[in-house]
Amino acid sequence: MDRLAGQISASHGRLHPAVEPYARHTIEVGDGHSLYVEECGNPEGRPVVVLHGGPGGGCSPFMRRFFDSAHFRVVLFDQRGCGQSTPAASVQANTTQHLVNDISLIREHLGIDQWLLFGGSWGATLALAYAETHPDHVTGLVLRGVFLGMQTELDWFYGGGAARFFPELWDRFQEPIPQAERDDMIGAYHRRLFDDDTGRQTRFAQPWLMWENALAGLQSSASGHAPPEYARAFARLENHFFSHKCFLDEGQLLRDRGRIEHLPAVIVQGRYDMVCPPASAYALAQGWADCQLRFVPASGHALSEPRITAELVTVMDTIRDEDRIKNRTPRT
Repeated sequence: MDRLAGQISASHGRLHPAVEPYARHTIEVGDGHSLYVEECGNPEGRPVVVLHGGPGGGCSPFMRRFFDSAHFRVVLFDQRGCGQSTPAASVQANTTQHLVNDISLIREHLGIDQWLLFGGSWGATLALAYAETHPDHVTGLVLRGVFLGMQTELDWFYGGGAARFFPELWDRFQEPIPQAERDDMIGAYHRRLFDDDTGRQTRFAQPWLMWENALAGLQSSASGHAPPEYARAFARLENHFFSHKCFLDEGQLLRDRGRIEHLPAVIVQGRYDMVCPPASAYALAQGWADCQLRFVPASGHALSEPRITAELVTVMDTIRDEDRIKNRTPRT
């Protein structure tokens, strides 16, 4: 596969310098939701949209640094209920199809015809859902830590699979839940995260978030608490989507892969990813001729893990270099 990843140069793999957005937008997408959107890099550059994880995570300045700002026009946005989008933590009119439609609205608002999709974890799920719905507006996909929204993946993380490797952390995750409810941890947390008492929502958001954070990287820590409002938004949105099977038919993203097999893709997958095990990335890549699957040794799930970070920067730098070879260097 050579349309998204060629030879690696020794200079690749280093994060690019921090940049500030050259434009910020508030876009009304209907249903009472307003999205925070920012643009970084070169306004004349190759468009790429960053799809953050979660659901519920939000974008961050760190995500801007995977792209050469002289070459790429980078669009980042907070999905419904996340980050600086409002209303915070809202699950009303908040489904996968709503988010796919939002991406289209952002593209149209910014006057972009086609763009590259860059997403990890839930962001990879959303990238696949969007690409399979609107393949004509996609130039390629760069995915990390693939999550396909399938029941087997939810069972792994919330049904005892990952618990076999982290029994003490699993006990901590289960501790706030009565024994009689522990056969359905998503459902048990759902009842508490959507309680009428906001304080109770926040209290149960912390262990939900800590279970995931503790397993995200090989060196992750189980200690510490996230800011309460961030934890509440993340936990509610993630639990909402998982309670509804990510608003996807079982196996839908694999079933509909034929719609995007003409597009180039690179998957960067931590070999020891405990949140989204490599089996999903492998299944997605099998039979996709223009998809390159890169297993990253000694790495887990997190975007910030050094080898994951370096590999993603290398992928994006290689795309830049191939663009330049094809005389696609944007005006500066």
